Amino acid sequence: MTSSFEFPAYPAPRLSDAERDVALGQLREGAALGKLSHDTFLRRMELALVARRSEDLAVLTADLRHRSAAEGPWTRRLFGWVGRVSAVSVGVRRAWAAEKLPRLLLPHPSAGVLRVGRDPGSGLRLTHETVSRAHAELGHRDGVWVVKDLGSTNGTTVNGRRVTGSAVVRDGDQIGFGTMTFRLSSS
Repeated sequence: MTSSFEFPAYPAPRLSDAERDVALGQLREGAALGKLSHDTFLRRMELALVARRSEDLAVLTADLRHRSAAEGPWTRRLFGWVGRVSAVSVGVRRAWAAEKLPRLLLPHPSAGVLRVGRDPGSGLRLTHETVSRAHAELGHRDGVWVVKDLGSTNGTTVNGRRVTGSAVVRDGDQIGFGTMTFRLSSS
């Protein structure tokens, strides 16, 4: 009588998060160096996120691991430097393109409520046609600045959102009365 032993097949060890992170990093670097098209990069990222075995990740990154002599540390350093310089120029361009708003100085907290509107008796008189006669009030309550819309026709906004009733405002917020917009400043 011959007996044969069969060993149960154990599943492959589960993929660790560290292995997945390494593969994702290799894919990002490959895309940054132009080795992968945008569509290929996105597809491989999706596959890497659902991979269950190390072998699956190895297939996705196999063509990215081999570096030529031209891709040494100096080349990577040069690409990194060019990327940082490009980021600075993009930031400068955004800053110049950014909206340049006039400042609206917040009054001293003890000054009471500042009324905003077209009415000559307003503390801040704005003569623009989109500003109502009694448009809004700006006051200091319980240690915070609050703007209250007084039922204006064209509304009061804080950081692009229309105020219904009242809203807390801070230094640096963008505040609008009708189509007139200001940047709040405490100094």
